[in-house]
Amino acid sequence: MPVTRLRRLDNDRRWSTETLVSLPARSASPAVELGRRGGLALLLLAMVVGLVWFDRDSYTDNYDGRVGLIDAIYYATVTITTTGYGDITPVAPHARVLNALFVTPLRIGFLVLLVGTTLEVLANQGRQMYRDSRWRRGMRNHVVVVGYGTKGRSAVETLETNGTSAAQVVIIDGRATAVADANARGYAAIEGDATRRDILRRAEIAKAREIVITLDRDDSAILTMLTVRQLNPSAHVVVAVREDDNASLLRQCGANVVVTSSEAVGRLLGLSATSPNIGTVIEDLLSSREGLEVGERQVTASEAGHSPEEVNGERVIAVVRNKTLRRFYDPAVSQLQAGDQVVVVRRAQDG
Repeated sequence: MPVTRLRRLDNDRRWSTETLVSLPARSASPAVELGRRGGLALLLLAMVVGLVWFDRDSYTDNYDGRVGLIDAIYYATVTITTTGYGDITPVAPHARVLNALFVTPLRIGFLVLLVGTTLEVLANQGRQMYRDSRWRRGMRNHVVVVGYGTKGRSAVETLETNGTSAAQVVIIDGRATAVADANARGYAAIEGDATRRDILRRAEIAKAREIVITLDRDDSAILTMLTVRQLNPSAHVVVAVREDDNASLLRQCGANVVVTSSEAVGRLLGLSATSPNIGTVIEDLLSSREGLEVGERQVTASEAGHSPEEVNGERVIAVVRNKTLRRFYDPAVSQLQAGDQVVVVRRAQDG
């Protein structure tokens, strides 16, 4: 649904300038709809002009008694808009009947079209405000993805694969095309600069559970990270950064996980060159819906007291105990306990 300057609400909101969330929907372009209605209004006006012009001998003008084409246009305009100066009038009986039976319905239709367009514009804005407000009230523990490029789309797809509902994902991107793409895929989206507090607030960032930042520039990512932490000190934040030198800055800003995209890609390229099989396995783990996948889950009651090697159908590669990640070879996790989280490699679920 196109909206003004995003168009996907503070207490002192204003309709004309407020940035709203863009929720997934399909409708006609406002310009197309306005053009269609303007064309209908001109058609109604042209019909009245044609009627008066072809039957001009049945009308009189108080100025000179004659009715020309300009007079017909003038009469049609003041009549259909209900202005009615009375200087041009139908004098023949049939002309008065035609005005009563034909021109009057056209006049009503013109007014309905004019008033209806105005009311629909106001209703659409009001409906958008209502949907936006209702959406905000329902957003809790959601995921905000800043940047909907290649990395952002892949992150969202992975979130969905691992059970995150599309209704719990909010996209922030400065490009209208990215917002439209996100809407088409079923996500709420906000067009704007994520370094601005008002944009982040409109994504209900303070109530978000997870935040993923995948911007093209490291300086923008750092500034966004600082703003995010001011608004939400407790959310789990994952940031993609291009240069490894900036990773430490982002950690100091409060990022929980920093992924260096250029280094990760370079390492994968190097492994694939020196050992193609290792590169293939890593690529398999990173892909979704086929081959192998990495997941995290709670230890079941039947698994408590057993070693990680005894887990059936999966390979445990790490255990999270008391919020501390321990590799599978750590003696402290030789036996699984109730409350542990395990990071496993398993067969991907198709679909």
